[in-house]
Formats: sequence, structure tokens, C-alpha cells
Amino acid sequence: MLMNCAAYQKGRKLADVAIDNLNAYRDVPDAFIWVALKDPEPGELPHLAQQFGLHELAVEDAQTGHQRPKIEEYGDSLFCVLHTVELDAEGELVVGEVDVFVGSNYVLSVRNRTTQGFTDIRKRCEREPHLLAFGPAFVMYALIDAIVDRYFPILEALGAELDELEERIFERNGSAASREIIEDLYSLKRRLVQMHHLTAPLQEAVSKLYGGRSPGICAGMEDYFRDVYDHLQRIVKTIDARREMIATAIQVNLALISLAESEVTKRLGSFAALFAVPTMIAGIYGMNFHRIPELDWAYGYPACLGVMLSVDVFLWRRFRKAGWL
Repeated sequence: MLMNCAAYQKGRKLADVAIDNLNAYRDVPDAFIWVALKDPEPGELPHLAQQFGLHELAVEDAQTGHQRPKIEEYGDSLFCVLHTVELDAEGELVVGEVDVFVGSNYVLSVRNRTTQGFTDIRKRCEREPHLLAFGPAFVMYALIDAIVDRYFPILEALGAELDELEERIFERNGSAASREIIEDLYSLKRRLVQMHHLTAPLQEAVSKLYGGRSPGICAGMEDYFRDVYDHLQRIVKTIDARREMIATAIQVNLALISLAESEVTKRLGSFAALFAVPTMIAGIYGMNFHRIPELDWAYGYPACLGVMLSVDVFLWRRFRKAGWL
């Protein structure tokens, strides 16, 4: 579906352009055309590929989808694969894909499986004509920068979830709750790994857009691409740090489970000792031998009960003092 198609010259919008009238502006000096597609129909992308002379391998990647983030150079044009990330109602990541074709006089963006549009990006570019004058390179920077900036709220939401899980770890709610916490931690770790797979390759790709060997189409925009690289570096480091925190949280939770089981074992052992002494004495005097000492003693029965009670009281106080009961 065609979302927008407009021609720009020296940072100013010339006009909205019909999809079949692209050639009217392609030869205008210092002008370029910006076309935006969303979930394109089967024939739309091949038609534009023929209009702009897009490389067949880049078009094939865009049609296939599910590519890893990358920026590839085909002659004097660039092909970018970016990924958008959104959170659904259950907190799961919804990953979309944005393919961007950039040439000297065109920008073609194709987004799939995304609900957030790029209208605000186009408005931002039109509000900054001094930067839009750089041409397609600035539009590519604006698209990458906007997508990267949208990662930060996702990381903040995942960080808040991690903080909540860390608080739950120290709540004594039984083994079932501990198991649920571990499951939630692994779920969070899986989403952070997914975020890492979306950002780390893009960081490496963006690093090629500035410096001595940057593509010619990016001339004058190196500082801006370096700023995007810095943002991605922060994101990747944050993801790595939170993955380490999750690993530590899992170890702490397992240690607390072991401590809780040890406490239960101590309590059970204490109660077993309290019952063991009376059982032992009763067992001895319950044996069917005729010559057991004190068997015919008149005070034998209360004496046995007194010894049982005294020993249990002594053990109970000792266990209580030791914190076992």
C-alpha cells in the first residue's frame, strides 16, 4: 500500500507525486523522490524497483523479509534492513521490518508488520530544510534514528519488569512462587536476547556509515550517523548489563530456594528429634523382657514421663535458641 510519495529539492517539498509520474521529477537538479510503502501488494515493489533501478538482490531480500539488520552497498546506492519493536498487551515483543532503498535521487521505505507509522519522521524532515538539503542521506539517517530511539521505551519497560521481579525474589511465597519468578526471569532474558539480535548487528552496520571509508552518498552526514552509533552502543551495553543482572537474579533466587529448603529440613529434623526421645524410651520399656531395671518400681511410669518431658523441653529450648524452630 502506498502511504506517501513526494518530491523534494534543496530541502523544500516540491509536490506530492503520483506513483506513475516519478520520471517527471527524477531529472530535476538537486531533487529526490521519497516513496513510503506499507505491506506492499505483490506488484508494487517490482514496479518501483524497475522505476528506480534497484538491485535485484536487495529487492529479493525485501520481498523475502525476515532479514537480519544490515546496511549493504550496491554501487552508488544503499540498502538498509531495520527492525521496529513494539510491546503487545501481554508484554511480548512484536517485531516488524523496515527496508530502505537509498540512491542519489530517491528514497524508498518499505515497512512490514508494523503499526507505528513514519509520518512524524517526514514532518521532522520537512521542518529541518537545512538538513533535508543533504538529500536522501538525511532521510535515511532520520529513519534509522527514529527506529533506534523507539528502542529506548522498550528497554525502560523491560527494565521496570526486571526491577519488579527482583523485589518479588525476596518475598517468601513458597516454591511455586519461586518457580514462577524463574519462569518470568527466563522470559525476560529471552526478550532481551531478541533485542540484542536486533541492535548489535545494526550497530556494526551503522559504524560503516562514518569515517574514512563511508559511502559517498553519506557525505556530510557522518557526524549524524556517528550519533546513531552512540545510541546503539548505549542500547547494546544496557542490554548486556541487564542480561547479567538477570543471570545474577536467577542465581540469587535459586540460592534462596536452597536456603528455604534447608530451613524446612532443620524444622523437620527438630520435630523428629522431639519425637525420637520419647519413642526411644517407650520402645525400651515396651520390650518383653522380665528383668528390665525399674520395671516393678512404683514410680517408674511417672518417672519415664518426666524424663521424656524434661528431655523434650531441653531440646525444644536448644532448637529454639539455634533458630531451628
